[in-house]
Amino acid sequence: MTAITYFRAQAYNNAWSNYRLLTPCKKLSGDELAATRTGFFPSIIHTLNHILTVDWLYVGALEGRGVKYADIEEIPCPAIADLEREQRTVDRRLLALCDALNDAQLAESIDIIRDDWVQTERKDRTLLHLFQHQIHHRGQVHAMLSGTGVAPPQLDEFFMGHEREHALRTEDFAALDFDEEVIWR
Repeated sequence: MTAITYFRAQAYNNAWSNYRLLTPCKKLSGDELAATRTGFFPSIIHTLNHILTVDWLYVGALEGRGVKYADIEEIPCPAIADLEREQRTVDRRLLALCDALNDAQLAESIDIIRDDWVQTERKDRTLLHLFQHQIHHRGQVHAMLSGTGVAPPQLDEFFMGHEREHALRTEDFAALDFDEEVIWR
């Protein structure tokens, strides 16, 4: 697997995982989404918004459009439908970015605008950080869902190629208009 294939696959996995996680969250009421729960952030909706806003920060930086994190509302999407729409949009931006990458671009530097300084990082390291960050916080939402009447989704069938694993994601991929051949090209 090349570095480009790896980052492309991670971007698709990220979008698929967000879809898988948001689907059961849409079954919760607004009160259930906002209820205080144990996690780094105090609720499901707060944590989902953090995932979204960090995507905005890093994807914007990777696109060369710096966004200052302090200028982003903490919970820009209190309604799950709005959050899902915005998450899907930024997921598509990340997919397009990773699809267009080449090996030389992975070593390029980008600027991430912090509250009072600018952090310069390589694109590949920023992508690695972004994917890990999202996995970390999706895991927290997954655990929070365990405390509701809605079962948390399975999130780990993406990378395995066996037909039984493939079958577990077929419906989701159809809904997302994903093609396994495109992902693994």
